Amino acid sequence: MGLVLLLVAAVAFIIVATAWLRLHAFAALLLAALGFGLAAGLAPIQVIESLKKGFGDTVGSIGFVIVAGTMIGILLEESGGAQALAERSLALLGERRAIPAVGLAGFIVSIPVFGDSCFLLLFPLARAIARRAGVAFAGCVISLSLGLTISHTLIPPTPGPIVGAQQLEADLGLVILLGIPPSLLAFLAACIFAVLYATRIPLDPGKGAGAAAASPAAIPAAERPAAAKALLPIVVPIILIVAKSIADLPSKRLQEGNVAHLVRFIGDPVIALLLGVGFALWLPKRFHRGLISPDGAFGRAVTTSGVIILITAAGGAFGRVLRDSGIAKTIGDALSTAHLGMWLPFILAAAIKTAQGSSTVAMITVSSLLSPMLPSLGLDAPVARALVVLSVGSGAMVASHANDSIFWVITQLAGMDVKTGYKLHTLGTALIGTVSAAVVWIMSIVLV
Repeated sequence: MGLVLLLVAAVAFIIVATAWLRLHAFAALLLAALGFGLAAGLAPIQVIESLKKGFGDTVGSIGFVIVAGTMIGILLEESGGAQALAERSLALLGERRAIPAVGLAGFIVSIPVFGDSCFLLLFPLARAIARRAGVAFAGCVISLSLGLTISHTLIPPTPGPIVGAQQLEADLGLVILLGIPPSLLAFLAACIFAVLYATRIPLDPGKGAGAAAASPAAIPAAERPAAAKALLPIVVPIILIVAKSIADLPSKRLQEGNVAHLVRFIGDPVIALLLGVGFALWLPKRFHRGLISPDGAFGRAVTTSGVIILITAAGGAFGRVLRDSGIAKTIGDALSTAHLGMWLPFILAAAIKTAQGSSTVAMITVSSLLSPMLPSLGLDAPVARALVVLSVGSGAMVASHANDSIFWVITQLAGMDVKTGYKLHTLGTALIGTVSAAVVWIMSIVLV
């Protein structure tokens, strides 16, 4: 209980320091991590090592992705490609369905692509659609962030659901099939939340780190690329990443050979997004060396992404200190003896996700914890095991906040302060996770 109270105090400090004291988020996160680690009883040298490891691991895992994704976004904006995609999307779906359309794009794209990469790829499209359709920017941003969160935690080949199914010995096909109802109903809840609630919160699309590009409204239609061409920097990386996911499936035919090695190389998110940058450079009607100059799109992308990377890495450092403090194990041990049925996997995953920030880590941790307990819990049947995987995934949505890297990617790109981020993204992830868990619970009553 002491560690949980310390976590609450640390999160409260981050909110107060950034929203009221106007302290930079980077400094607030590092101070919170340092204070939590020392107060939790970690040795000072261990706190420093945890900070360095969390910071370094986060930069190493998503630093290149953020830079490349920001470059694609800025080139899409400045070439008019984002506006071309927005107008084409609205022509197909209608302006009245603009916000759900953005969420659906995030839902689909995040099936093979990690959430951070997905948001960076689609953020320019979300902003362009908000401007073109005249809908609230906050609604589009949150529809996108919640849509990608659902598929990231419930739908393979995202690593969390795959590892969860393997550890719990659940049939992956059953996980995919049974995951359709909770995924769709959670997405419906996300759209309702975005349309009825998020749209009431003002958010300026001209602010934030994602607003570094010129306004697409200033680019004449004749100078814009075709929508199909503008789609390439987004679609090509997605196809390559999906191909890598297929190559990584446990099949002997895909484990060996030069083709498999090539697919794994170009399908790595870093290489795939760098190739996407190459396609983005092809978008302007006339290529000029100024695009890759320090003052051009490349230079602005490096400057813009630097701020995002630093804040995101500080969030990673905070999450690492929480992890090394043992708070996840403390929460897991406390709840594992409770008789909660199908709600137990959800509560465990939600507690561990909220405590340490990573949805994938929460899913892996809880799956490992529950695997030997399923027979005694009466959840040993094939359908029950698949539903446990989905319950864990639902909990892994709850709740994305200051120790989650994507929270900072979203807030910094969209120009949200921390308080607004909690009101929109954090509350939204809590809602969709709970809705998904409720659907899984009802399915367990009917099917198990």
